[in-house]
Amino acid sequence: MFLYLFSFAVGAALFALDQWTKYWVSTNMRLGETAPLLGNLLELNCVHNYGVAWSLFSGMRWALVFVTGCIVVAVSAALALRLIRHPSGVFAAFLILSGGLGNLTDRVFRGYVVDMIHFLFWPAYPTFNVADMCVVTGCVIWILYALFVREPSVEDIGAERRER
Repeated sequence: MFLYLFSFAVGAALFALDQWTKYWVSTNMRLGETAPLLGNLLELNCVHNYGVAWSLFSGMRWALVFVTGCIVVAVSAALALRLIRHPSGVFAAFLILSGGLGNLTDRVFRGYVVDMIHFLFWPAYPTFNVADMCVVTGCVIWILYALFVREPSVEDIGAERRER
């Protein structure tokens, strides 16, 4: 239970940080404005993204809301049913949830996602936000979890529950 509470708390804190940074950038910077963040590494760059990375699927707001919503529901259901039990899988799932909900909130209420972090040393890399970092980090952890951790199957969990 502690694992779920800890992962939920981290996910909730990251969701709040994501929403706060988007609010701050939206109220303190004009669209397209840049400001130094970390020397020659990062800059703040106020961007409205109507798609996903590199503005792919731009203009498909409701399709992106639907797909993101389905992912959020599926991950939430897997957590609620305790199909994911290993700490790395649980933590990855909560990271994916917090990032997905952060960008979903923007798409529903703003019509676009506010992005603001840009690598100066890698100009072709898209501008991103805290929610994007959560999703990418969660997916990397999830891939490692899927490749290297043996979780009980759905049948094993069902048999385990019937034995109780």
